[in-house]
Amino acid sequence: MFKIGEFSKLAGVTVKTLRHYDQLGLLKPIHIDEESKYRYYTAEQLLTVRRIASFKEQGLTLEQMRPLMADSAALTDAESMLKEKREELKRLIQAMERQVVEIDERLVQLDRISETTELVKEEEEGFALHRVEPILAASIREQVPKDHLCLLLDELKQYVRGHGEQADHKVMIIWHRRADGSSSLSDIEVAIPISKPIPYGRRVKVGILPGLETAASLKHLCDPYLDDCRAEEELQGWIKAEGYRRLEAEPTREVFLTSDKDIYGRLRLTEAIVPVEPLPSDV
Repeated sequence: MFKIGEFSKLAGVTVKTLRHYDQLGLLKPIHIDEESKYRYYTAEQLLTVRRIASFKEQGLTLEQMRPLMADSAALTDAESMLKEKREELKRLIQAMERQVVEIDERLVQLDRISETTELVKEEEEGFALHRVEPILAASIREQVPKDHLCLLLDELKQYVRGHGEQADHKVMIIWHRRADGSSSLSDIEVAIPISKPIPYGRRVKVGILPGLETAASLKHLCDPYLDDCRAEEELQGWIKAEGYRRLEAEPTREVFLTSDKDIYGRLRLTEAIVPVEPLPSDV
């Protein structure tokens, strides 16, 4: 017989592991000295250690292999357990393959974001005048404190996903009225473009978001964790310099060009959009 320390060296496992096997009933000492409490094992028990190692290689946990090592174990028990384990591993492989596809998509998206980011680093490249086309969108509009914006976005995203639509593609914030000295509430509408009509919700409106005949825009890197963004202020200065003025009857917009899952660091690529009209000739 071998003391536990000697046996652990022969078996290639730690003393702690042998004690754990004992607690689980997988491998009990052949003898425990009543006085010294020393645990003793035999050379034949090395086979049990090898069997445990073999089951581990098949992906079985210690709990899963216990019934297979019992005296009453039958071949049908082993077959059933191994088939179950095979299905579990197939599911894991499928999940990992989906993760690889997701990572590949993120890498492609990062390349696109990087290219666009390089363009907007130069201020002149970020400004533009263009027409905004009408789009089919789902939206929620409410008067709330600005710090409730994330709650509105989450509510809308969950609703859109629940109806089989992408919820992170060019999410839009429409500022009908910003909080000021007269009110702490902002009149905010959050909107998500959708590919097909979906049912109205209790708070969710579905319809065509009107386009803009002429809009000034600024693509910029924005920190979503900060309340203050100077992009619209910079855009207003550019608008005036170009001979335009804001169209007061139309709300300003923000479009998130970077989805939540594509934010690395703190900055998100965003487009500020201001409806404009030419300045009168006498101004």
